[in-house]
Amino acid sequence: MSKYLYLVLTLGSLSVPLLYSFFEKKLHFIQYLKIAFISILLVAIPFLIWDGIFTHIGVWGFNSDYHLSLYIFKMPLEEWLFFFCIPYACLFTHEVLKYLFPKFRINKSITIIICIGLIFISGLLLFFNFGKLYTTVNFIFFISLIFYGLKNKISTLQVYFPSFLIILIPFLIINGILTGSFIDAPVVWYNNNENIGFRFFTIPIEDVFYAFNLLFSMQLIFNAFKTKKV
Repeated sequence: MSKYLYLVLTLGSLSVPLLYSFFEKKLHFIQYLKIAFISILLVAIPFLIWDGIFTHIGVWGFNSDYHLSLYIFKMPLEEWLFFFCIPYACLFTHEVLKYLFPKFRINKSITIIICIGLIFISGLLLFFNFGKLYTTVNFIFFISLIFYGLKNKISTLQVYFPSFLIILIPFLIINGILTGSFIDAPVVWYNNNENIGFRFFTIPIEDVFYAFNLLFSMQLIFNAFKTKKV
């Protein structure tokens, strides 16, 4: 069973949102399936390139006890699936929350304060840990994304920040298992010389910012396609 753990986690994360997409009639998310796939693909490509480079140079790697023996560019199949299954589940969750709770947003002024605070904190972490590859690349991306959102997509951030906090709950559970919580060894291991070294349980703190980079980038592209569709 352990050989299938990563596969079960990724496909299991996709299963409920995907099935619900087909059978739910009010939001009718299935109408956005094409643009959802394109949005996920456009973000998955650079993130998979990033992933492949970091895997090659040993910033992180994978425990073969927990995944199938099928590799693509030295990354297990499950890692490729991760960048499609998890983003779809998170995208669907955000769209459902927007539909069910249209007033589920935070004040513009508070959003600006949060953005400034995040830029300040991540800027400090970047400054004191510059050169550690995961930290450096991750926080440069994050700061750039927050700056962009603050300048051009403040209303999107007002809605996305509270959704992201909810999305983080299942994301952290899955990521916790992948990084070694509840199991004998991590599915995905990290070279601590390339990150801050601070962990939320077994999860490197960088992973939270990485999740935002991945998911908010995808959401911005999806929103753009959805606006054109409407």
